[in-house]
Amino acid sequence: MELKEFTSSLPKGRPLLLLDADEVLLRFVEHLEGHLPTVGYELRLTSFQLGGNIFSTRDAVAAKPEDVKALIAGFFESCAHDVPLVPGASEALATLSADYEIAVLSNIPDHCREARVQNLRDHGIDFPVLANRGEKGPAAAYIAEHHNAQIVFVDDLPPQHKSVAQHAPDIHRIHFVADPRLAAMIDKTEHAHTRIDDWSTLTTYLQQRLLEA
Repeated sequence: MELKEFTSSLPKGRPLLLLDADEVLLRFVEHLEGHLPTVGYELRLTSFQLGGNIFSTRDAVAAKPEDVKALIAGFFESCAHDVPLVPGASEALATLSADYEIAVLSNIPDHCREARVQNLRDHGIDFPVLANRGEKGPAAAYIAEHHNAQIVFVDDLPPQHKSVAQHAPDIHRIHFVADPRLAAMIDKTEHAHTRIDDWSTLTTYLQQRLLEA
C-alpha cells in the first residue's frame, strides 16, 4: 500500500500503532540463521549487526559488505513467505486492534512485499503493509502530517529510532528486540522513549498509554 492511500484511509482521531516486521513481528534473524548454510554461509551472533557476523562455511572468511547485501536480498527472495512469528504477536495485535489502527512499516524490496503480506496473513496478522527503503523517518513524518491522533512507532534498529526522532519527534518510540540473543547485546537506544522486548508487556504498556491520554 502506498503512503498516500494509507493515510487517506486512516480514521480520524484513532491512535496508530506503526510496527516494524523483522524482530518485532517476525523472527528474521532466527530464520536467516537457518537459511545461510544452504547458500554456503553461517551467522555468528557476536554483536548487534549482520555485517561482520556472516562467514563463509568454505573458508571461514567474513562476507564482504556487498556480499552481505546480496545474501539478505537472496534471503528475502527465497524466504519472505515463511518467516516464523514472534511469540504472542498475533494475539497481542488482535487485542490492540480494538483501540489502535495498526500498520506494518517494513524495509523490504517492493517485489517481495506481497510475500510478506501473505506471510503475516498466514500468522493471523492482516493489516496494511507499507514497503519502505532506508530511513523510516520521512515515511513516519508523512503519516504524522496526515493523521490527527497519537502514533506509536516500534522497531528494533537504533538508526530507525534516530531517524523517526529527527523527522517526527512527536511520535512515541518503543525499542523492541524479539530475539533474546540480540536483545542481550544492545541497550535501549537513546532515541526511543522506552525499551520492551515481549508482546505481553508491550500490550499492557500500550493499553495504559491510552488510559493516561
